[in-house]
Amino acid sequence: MKYRTVFDIIGPIMIGPSSSHTAGAARIGLAARKIFGRKPDRVKITLYGSFAKTYRGHGTDIALAGGLLNFDTSDRRIIQALEIAQEEGVEITFEESDDLTDHPNTARLYLEDEKGSIEVVGVSIGGGKMEIIEINGFELKLTGNDPALLVLHHDQYGAVARVATVLALRQINIGFMQVSRKEKGSQALMSIETDQPVDADVQDEIRHLAGMDAVTVL
Repeated sequence: MKYRTVFDIIGPIMIGPSSSHTAGAARIGLAARKIFGRKPDRVKITLYGSFAKTYRGHGTDIALAGGLLNFDTSDRRIIQALEIAQEEGVEITFEESDDLTDHPNTARLYLEDEKGSIEVVGVSIGGGKMEIIEINGFELKLTGNDPALLVLHHDQYGAVARVATVLALRQINIGFMQVSRKEKGSQALMSIETDQPVDADVQDEIRHLAGMDAVTVL
């Protein structure tokens, strides 16, 4: 694992006893909230491995809830995140699973409201760092360290080129790109890490391209 600064080793400024179980969990919740694009009405969280065994004692439950409420790792409101969620009408339920996963600190979050739903799987990898490894069944790897453009689209020729052309014309450089699909000719997911922010007007331009279903930025 590569560390870019000494603060990656020390860990983040945070509320809670554990960088892995609280700070990392809060960032998973925050990433899921940003991918969903709004405050959800209901969230079902399935916890695996170490998360499932110790989530109450280590504050993983309140950390995930805090992230879902758009709280940063250092926000003291995380301590009351479950109560605040209830006050704001966000129903959060937790489920423990014995299923084996590749990483012991794994959480699966299913967010929904009247407009739609999304399922996000994240892992806390230590030092407050996390990775999003799955969105709606599409495998990927997002760290949240750099801006990431997520584009759900039809799996057809020219889709990647159309998006890349828009970014090039806006002088936005692609640092890393991955495309995931479940089966040929169905839906696919582009994950594009960029060196510059992808502003709302650029997202809207991509959203109106042929074959695009949904566009968001993490």
